[in-house]
Amino acid sequence: MPNAPMETPGSHGRAAIAAWPCLAFVAALAGAAPASAAPLASPIQAMIETAFSDGDEAVIAAVLATAKKTAPDSVKEIDGLEARYRRSRAAAKAAQARAEGARLASASWLALWSGELELGGSQSTGSTRDTEAHLGVKLDRTGLRWLQKLNVQADYGSAAGAKTADRIDATFQSQFTFRKSAYAYGLAEYERDAFLGYQDRYTVGVGVGVAPIDRPGLKLQLDIGSAIRYALYDQRTNESEVAARGSVSLAWTLRPGLKLSEEGALYIDRAHTTARSTLALDTDLFGPLKARLSYSAQFERDEPDNHGQLDTISRATVAYDF
Repeated sequence: MPNAPMETPGSHGRAAIAAWPCLAFVAALAGAAPASAAPLASPIQAMIETAFSDGDEAVIAAVLATAKKTAPDSVKEIDGLEARYRRSRAAAKAAQARAEGARLASASWLALWSGELELGGSQSTGSTRDTEAHLGVKLDRTGLRWLQKLNVQADYGSAAGAKTADRIDATFQSQFTFRKSAYAYGLAEYERDAFLGYQDRYTVGVGVGVAPIDRPGLKLQLDIGSAIRYALYDQRTNESEVAARGSVSLAWTLRPGLKLSEEGALYIDRAHTTARSTLALDTDLFGPLKARLSYSAQFERDEPDNHGQLDTISRATVAYDF
């Protein structure tokens, strides 16, 4: 039988030395393996969940940053809490949007209306110069894609039994939103102001518009289109003209309870130009009441008579929302 290999002295030592690099490599890997994340302390988790329930993004960001500095070993768990919160919030918003869309789509035409009644006084300059009474009514209906707006403004004044102002402007506009920030519109308008040179004026028009700025507290709308205007005069031939039309609408919440708005329109036809603008500042009083200061300017240019007239109206009114 062959002889078994004989172990020499020191062979065990040499084997141990040869195995040492492998053992050292394994130990190094074990030391490099990340330790499991430390559990998040209950007070810190409660603070984070309270911030989530409030929903203030600035507060949430500050609380998360503080929590990560306070518990650096629990960053992974904190990120997981935030991810779950974001998913839950997105799902809730989507469900709310679907419910609101279904409500608007199923509402009858008589529903969804809101309005405003405005009463006060006005001071005019230009074709007349007097203090007058002012009445305004606004109605709005906001549907899923349609928006209807009715706006009626009237000023009346008299002195020594004679009229010093008898002004009415009533406009109805319907808008159809075909994209998030774009819409098509149609409008009908009636005006009466004998002191500006016309007895009655009727306007119908169509066009398109965009809302380049539309966010909470600030909205800007611009539109352009064409219109047909028919004017009745006391001492001259009635006229019908095709006009180009443009308008601008701005609503800006300066701070809670304080709002600035601007409404402007421009009509240009072969023989006439009409430009008007109304700048208003609203401040909340209490409940549905608010105080309003406004300044309106209207310019009428009649080229055949080489006549240009600028009228201004300053108003101080109280408005009631309903």
